[in-house]
Amino acid sequence: MFFCDSLACTPWSLENKMHSFVPFICGTPKCVPTAKIRNKATTTKCTDTAKIRKNVTSSNPMVVDDAWVPFILPNSSHRDGAIYRNVILKEDWFDIDFMNRNETRLEPMMFRKPTEECLLYEENCKHFPQHMLQFFSLTLAECSSNNGLIQLYGYIAARDGRDRMLNYVLNHSRDDPVIVQQRSLIQMTGPKRGIEMYSPVFIEFDLRVKNGGQEEDDLQLIDGAIACYDQKPWRPIKHRINGKCGTVDISLAYVEHAVEATIEVVVSEVHSGFSLSLSSLIYIMENYEEIPLFHGTIDQSRGLRRFVVAVTSGTVMKLKFRFGSNNVERCCSFKAKLHGCVRRQIKHELASITVKVYWSTI
Repeated sequence: MFFCDSLACTPWSLENKMHSFVPFICGTPKCVPTAKIRNKATTTKCTDTAKIRKNVTSSNPMVVDDAWVPFILPNSSHRDGAIYRNVILKEDWFDIDFMNRNETRLEPMMFRKPTEECLLYEENCKHFPQHMLQFFSLTLAECSSNNGLIQLYGYIAARDGRDRMLNYVLNHSRDDPVIVQQRSLIQMTGPKRGIEMYSPVFIEFDLRVKNGGQEEDDLQLIDGAIACYDQKPWRPIKHRINGKCGTVDISLAYVEHAVEATIEVVVSEVHSGFSLSLSSLIYIMENYEEIPLFHGTIDQSRGLRRFVVAVTSGTVMKLKFRFGSNNVERCCSFKAKLHGCVRRQIKHELASITVKVYWSTI
C-alpha cells in the first residue's frame, strides 16, 4: 500500500478535518510506503475484527490487507433505532430525515435531451459535468455463518446533497435475499441515479444474514453509517466495514467532471440458455477500472435492469460482455458527453444484444 508524500495528495481521513472518515488512496507516481506515515495510520492484520472496531477512530484510520477500515459514526445503527434518535447526527447532516426510508424521487437521464440554447450554442451549453461518487463493487469478505451459501438481505444506500434521500446501491428484502459465498462479489442493484459529490455524501448500511424461519434468529452482518467528505479524485479504494458477524468490502471512487451514463441492455434471439456477464470500464487516473454490473443466466429474451455509472466527460466508457462457459468477450465503446443517446448492436451465436447508453448531466 502506498500513499502520496505531498499534502495535496493526503487522503482525507489522514487530514485534521471534521467527518473526513472515508479516504481515497492516491494512485499517482509520487508515493511513499506506509512505513513513512505510520505515525498517522496503523497497519494491521485482519485477525481480530472486534479489536479493529475498537481501535478505529476518526483520527486513527487503519489499513488492513490493502483495505481502509473507515470510522463508523457513533450511534448510527439501524436495528436498535439509534440513528433515528441521534439528534446531533441529524443536526450535523443538514437535518436529514433518517426516519424517511423512501428511495430518492429524482430520476436518471433528467437532462439527456439538450435544450434549444444548448443546440444553438453548443460551446456555451449551460449544463456542465459534476464531481460524482461511484460504487465499484461490494464483496462479502468474511462471515461467521458456517453455511457455504449465505442468504443476505438489507441495504447499502447513499444520501447526497441533491435531495438527501436514500439512493440504494444494494437493496434486498428478507423474502428476496441475495445468495453469496464468502469472498464473493455481491451483485449491486443500484444506484438509481448518479451520486453528486459537490457536498458530503452520507452512506448508510444495514445488512443481515438470514438464519432461519424467524427474523429474530437472523445475524447482523453490518449496521451503521460512514461519512464521505472527499473532494479529490482517486482510483477505487476498498473500504472494509466490520460488523458483528462479518465484514463487507465497499469499493468507492471519486470521479471528477463526470456525467451520468444510463445503460439499457436488451437480450433477444436467444437460442439456448447461457451465462452472461456485463461490466463497465471507466477511465480514472490514467487507467481503466472495472465495475461489475451483471452476472446471471439468460434463458429467454429479456431486458436487464437499468445501470447508472459516473463517467468523466470526454473519456471513453467501455462495456464488456462475456458469453457462455468459455467467457467469449465482446466489447463496445461510448464517448462520454453532456447529452444524447448512443445505440450499439452485438451479434453472437447465443443471442443478440442491443445496448443503449443515455448521457446526461445531473
